[in-house]
Amino acid sequence: MSIRHGLLALLERGPRYGSQLRTEFESRTGSTWPLNVGQVYTTLSRLERDGMVAQGGEDAAGHALYTITDNGRTELRTWFEKPVDRTSPARDELAIKLAMAVGAPSVDIRDVIQSQRRHTVKAMQDYTRLKAQALVAVESGGARERDDVAWLLVLEQLIFQTEAEARWLDHCESRLIRLSARAARSGPGADAPTPAAAPRTEAAAPAEAPEATDRQGAEAPPPVAGAR
Repeated sequence: MSIRHGLLALLERGPRYGSQLRTEFESRTGSTWPLNVGQVYTTLSRLERDGMVAQGGEDAAGHALYTITDNGRTELRTWFEKPVDRTSPARDELAIKLAMAVGAPSVDIRDVIQSQRRHTVKAMQDYTRLKAQALVAVESGGARERDDVAWLLVLEQLIFQTEAEARWLDHCESRLIRLSARAARSGPGADAPTPAAAPRTEAAAPAEAPEATDRQGAEAPPPVAGAR
């Protein structure tokens, strides 16, 4: 996650101080990727060093204000125009865990997959419920409409991500069943890569989200792995 570009995008709207930037960043993303003030000021210092922001006086309360420079605007435009690089994907803990579980003598990979599926389906249901609340907020309009729309987009990305993860877990389970069956047909001397996985028992589809009117009272979604 590019904190520096997120801060530049907020600064393009006008001068901001550190804790204000943190609040607006978390509001825009629904606190999915929480920041602390130390991260914000460390990033601002680096942006200032690189000539992308500058300190521009103080507000009435004495907070030091930061403004975006021309170099910062150029960097921000480049970021928006350039696709996110997928040629070097971030490490995914779940993929690594399943890869290491294959053939591990003390691990039943069936349990690993089924435990993860339960968590993934629960996360999908939570995100779907929060999406219903975000839709209510967007449709009602108001001063926070921009933040509500941004939060809705983030939630929908999380829903698609968990749906894909649930499908991938189903695929892994089916693949392991086929490999185990093939090893069994080959005879006792065959090298079975993993124990046979039991058929899936949990439903992957998210539960219908209940109606809600206030995003602030919603249950916080589980943290997103690797999002920083």
